[in-house]
Amino acid sequence: MKALKHLNKYFFKYRYQLIVGVIITIIARIFSLFTPRLVGASINVIADRLSGDISYEIFKTELITNVLYIVGAAIIAGLFTFLMRQTIINVSRYIEFGLKNEIYQHYQVLSLNFYKSNRTGDLMNRISEDVGKVRMYVGPALMYTINTITLFTVAIIYMIGTAPKLTLYTLLPLPFLSVAIYKLSRLINKRSTIVQQSLSTLSTYSQETFSGISVIKSYGIEPRTNTEFEELSAENRKKQINLTKVQALFFPLMILLIGISNLIVIYIGGMQYMSGEIENIGTIAEFIIYVNMLTWPVATVGWVTSLVQQAEASQERINEFLKTKPDITNNTKELTPIKGDIEFKNVSFIYPDTNIEALKNVSFTLKSGETLAILGKTGSGKSTILDLIGRLYDINNGIIMVDDTVISDLNLLSLRESIGYVPQDAFLFSDTIKNNIKFGKEDATDEEVYEAAKNARVHKNIIDFNKGYDTILGERGITLSGGQKQRVSIARAIIKKPDILLFDDCLSAVDTETEEKILKNLVKLTKDKTTIIVSHRVSSAKNADQIIVLDGGKVIQSGSHESLINTDGYYKELYTKQLSEKEK
Repeated sequence: MKALKHLNKYFFKYRYQLIVGVIITIIARIFSLFTPRLVGASINVIADRLSGDISYEIFKTELITNVLYIVGAAIIAGLFTFLMRQTIINVSRYIEFGLKNEIYQHYQVLSLNFYKSNRTGDLMNRISEDVGKVRMYVGPALMYTINTITLFTVAIIYMIGTAPKLTLYTLLPLPFLSVAIYKLSRLINKRSTIVQQSLSTLSTYSQETFSGISVIKSYGIEPRTNTEFEELSAENRKKQINLTKVQALFFPLMILLIGISNLIVIYIGGMQYMSGEIENIGTIAEFIIYVNMLTWPVATVGWVTSLVQQAEASQERINEFLKTKPDITNNTKELTPIKGDIEFKNVSFIYPDTNIEALKNVSFTLKSGETLAILGKTGSGKSTILDLIGRLYDINNGIIMVDDTVISDLNLLSLRESIGYVPQDAFLFSDTIKNNIKFGKEDATDEEVYEAAKNARVHKNIIDFNKGYDTILGERGITLSGGQKQRVSIARAIIKKPDILLFDDCLSAVDTETEEKILKNLVKLTKDKTTIIVSHRVSSAKNADQIIVLDGGKVIQSGSHESLINTDGYYKELYTKQLSEKEK
């Protein structure tokens, strides 16, 4: 139960609703227990009439009165049962809502390295399945526990007061029912977990197949994927049937033990009535109703125990992530405007998840409004520099200065709000094209959206769609081509009008002619903004104020375009090669 202590703050927050729920539960159970006594009394009235002990008028009056009391008690019990669910179950939904938000908000502050170390499916499972199991603990488990305690306390007091010996015999099978249900619930839980894992595997395979359908079709491997899916489906079916076999025992077992308890009541009660230990025949009917009322609460003892165990395991998994501290912390709350001066002083960085040294003593200075181009082979550390400027990671050695302030001393929100970032792998959301562009500036007008799209040279492509800017994109922007996705991503960055623009090889999927037009627009847009362009093309770098070339995480060349093409080295070789390819 240690892990579930995390929920105490929510119980305290909704303490008044829970107290009201407990009171309503007690009232509902008390009124529901009027019925057995009234039914017993009615049968006694019938027996007295048959034996001639009372007149027809008295019989009729008492019987009608008892029936009205039974109906009234049932209505009141039903009303309070409804209110009980409206309070306790509603509170469980509020707690579920709060816990999901708490987890999601914590996910937002965790560092990029956390997401590299954990699977997306596992993150989703903890915020959905695990929270759902915790909700069952704070809702149904709590409600049925209060319900069972109240019902047992009141019913047993009534039963002992009526027939103590018969009460003992009547309750005898109930502990066996509770233990049996508990063991059955644990077995169901175990097999349910196996089924959930199997469903997760099946879902993952399906998702990957649908996402990569173009590759599957191009390689003609549909028969192979069909066979693999059938095998996974067959395995899932087998596990589902194993679970169903166990679940099928649940209600038959309950009915068996209820039947045994009823037989005991009829037999023992009948013998006691015959011997005179029980004065009224209605007591037997009263006890039969008590048995049927108590059986389900007893069965829920095992079920609730299983729910608590599942909730504890799930909350422990949730706590594991909630206790994870972000690698990147906001060291100051003071919001400061960013001008855009950037300086790297002997910066070295090793990726914590792979131990790969991405940068080695990198140094450069970039004044506000200047443009820096970074070139180099794949894996040379170009993108890492952009990640460090956005402080997605903290460096191992050296100093990164922004506006003459160490980057870790800047307010993280101020820093990131001043940056417009276009990643190498353009990510678009399953939303309209307009909303994807407005992601960079939520309150942007339609005119601003159109202007940004025109500057990114994607406006004409968008208006050719049937719904234009209101076109809903598929998952990860699959509706668009690679070049179109990159240009929408550029529009999203420039509409923000940030002080720092970071372009990570974002024109790789664009043809040379379109690239030149975009670059001309960017020259105008970035005139007074600090801009860093990562590229494999000299055409993207030639207009930059500074150019650095990386190799193995080190700066091997730096200077202007004119100075570098006149110096033997990587940049001149790349320029000559790309120039000759263009002439062809």
